[in-house]
Amino acid sequence: MINNSLTRLDPFALIDDVFRTVRAPSMDAAQRQAGFVPAVDAHRDGEDLVLRADLPGIDPDKDVAVELTGRTLTVSGERRSETEAEGLREVRYGSFSRTITLPGEVSGDAISATYESGVLTVRVTGVYATEQPRKIQISSTERAQKIES
Repeated sequence: MINNSLTRLDPFALIDDVFRTVRAPSMDAAQRQAGFVPAVDAHRDGEDLVLRADLPGIDPDKDVAVELTGRTLTVSGERRSETEAEGLREVRYGSFSRTITLPGEVSGDAISATYESGVLTVRVTGVYATEQPRKIQISSTERAQKIES
């Protein structure tokens, strides 16, 4: 008997995996293969850090957690499948966790999170406030030789 069922190769998932590997080499293979890995953007906005995560179709009240441990900010949760039916499945589901190390210590009060139109926005207020550039003295052997002469 010949099995006529075919496994559908999803070229978009393959391309997504390649780009995520290049962009986020710190994600290990287990994370990439786990299923749903939300895209995250983190940038500096004045003295604040703003992190945005694409989390469409997720209930933020039940399925998302934002936690601070020391200088580590973690966004974790799960995208749940609404049906278990077989068929074409291009949307990825499963648990996820994304972590970012903050440049300095902050209190829990400095962090706020909002969810709108499928995007979670986490703002860490004042995390860059104490970050000031330090001038480093440059030593020169030529200068020392001129002073000694």
